[in-house]
Amino acid sequence: MELRLFAKIYKPASSAMTSGRSKQNWLLEFDKSLSSNIDPLTGTKRSKDALSQVTLEFKSRDEAINYAKSNNIPHRVIERERINRIKRSYADNFSYDRKIPWTH
Repeated sequence: MELRLFAKIYKPASSAMTSGRSKQNWLLEFDKSLSSNIDPLTGTKRSKDALSQVTLEFKSRDEAINYAKSNNIPHRVIERERINRIKRSYADNFSYDRKIPWTH
């Protein structure tokens, strides 16, 4: 019986510790949930599948999709939602016309 692993292609979310919007690479990562089992002695997760540890980086979404298609890897693309950021300066927190009153 052959186990067909799916790969997911996605762009990881930026860290919550940074406010920057750097260009991040796209990742192709194999599904990790299919091959893991719990060791009864130690209670830790173990895997006999080496592909669950593989993560490939690509500069663009199309490169990752082309790689998966050329190597016959079944895949799905996960798009991130766009975040609409409101541009404000620090001084806007102390504005006289502030809609929500400043309380301390």
